[in-house]
Formats: sequence, structure tokens, C-alpha cells
Amino acid sequence: MTDRKLRELFWLLIMLAPLFIFSCSVVSIPYKVVKGTITTTYKVTKGVVKGVVGTGKLVYVIGGFAFKVVMAPMSWPLTNEEIESIDSLPPKEAIRQGRVKKSPYVVRGKRYVPMSMKEARTYREKGIASWYGDETRRQKGGHMTANGEAFDPNGLSAAHKHLPLPIHVRVTNLENRRSIIVRVNDRGPFIEGRIIDLSAGAARRLGFYKTGTVRVLVETVEAG
Repeated sequence: MTDRKLRELFWLLIMLAPLFIFSCSVVSIPYKVVKGTITTTYKVTKGVVKGVVGTGKLVYVIGGFAFKVVMAPMSWPLTNEEIESIDSLPPKEAIRQGRVKKSPYVVRGKRYVPMSMKEARTYREKGIASWYGDETRRQKGGHMTANGEAFDPNGLSAAHKHLPLPIHVRVTNLENRRSIIVRVNDRGPFIEGRIIDLSAGAARRLGFYKTGTVRVLVETVEAG
């Protein structure tokens, strides 16, 4: 076999690896990390999909940051119980039907319309970030995000009012220049003047856990 054919075979195996992982495992996650979802300098490589851990858990890595996706039981309360409806349905019914990604939703009587996937691909905004976790939610056993996932206060996730769910963004602390990638899987913050609500774990990584808020740059890095 020639060197050229060996190289072609090598790249073919890399592209098919994620499909092999998913086809050989029992997974109840409706999201996949596949070739073509990364919109900036991040590329789908052999290390992006790390594997599947048990039923309903998906573990993957983007840009050196690890993410674990776990679907929450429908019996769990929402992290933001102020969401009145999603796509004109009760929130949990909309989640059950998979109608959340770009659906309009209502909070305190105000209707929010998420941006399209085309708009999301070029999203870039500076503003104030805050964080939420056990301390602010006083939760026991975890809560359900607006995307139907289990909220992990120590993970790398975020809430946003207008981005499609789920999506990934790079958040840069403009005070110390620290930068991380987080998975946006929730709605909020609904406090005026704030553009993103990060998990407590993300706030620690960015260095503003103790101050509570910080000025950041938010940029989309995935549109999948």
C-alpha cells in the first residue's frame, strides 16, 4: 500500500471513530460531537470524542476542556423555575419533545427569541458575567437546565438568554485574560446588565468566583 493510501486510510479512520463509539454504546443523549460542528480554529480530531460512560452520559473534549453531558430526570426541578413556557409548552414538556434548541420562551411575562444558528456562528459580545451553583440555587442532588441536562455546579457550563442550546463559547476574563470554553445549556441570567451566567466551576477557572461578577468577552466556538 502506498504512503498516500495509508494517509487516506488514517484520516478515514479518524473521521469514523466517533460514529463507531456511538454505534457501540447505549446512549440516551440527543447530541453528538461530529466533524463539521467546530466553527473556529478548533478541529475535530481523534481526541475530541473521548468515549461514552454508561447510559445517558457523554464525555468529550474540545480545546483541552472536558465536558460530561448527563440528561436530568424529569422529576428534577429546573435551575430557573421562572421559565413559564418554552415554544408555548410547559418547560418540561418542551424538553421532553426536544423543542428547546432555538425555541422562544417566556420568563416573568417577557418573551425571549433565541438567535438563529447562522447568527450564533458569528456571535461575539463583551459584557458582565456572573455565576451560579449550589450557593445560589441551594440545590440538593442537582437541577435540570433549560436544555434538559443535569446541572453540574463544578462543571464548565453556562446560561445565556439568546444563544441556541446547546452550543459552546469561549469566555475570556478581560481583567486577567484567562480564557476557557464552556457548554451553554441553560437560560439566563435575567438580571439587567449581565450577558452570561457561568457555573461555579467555570467562575473558579476564570478567577472571579470570589468577586461574583467580571467583565468578559464571549465568542462562539461551536455551532453544533
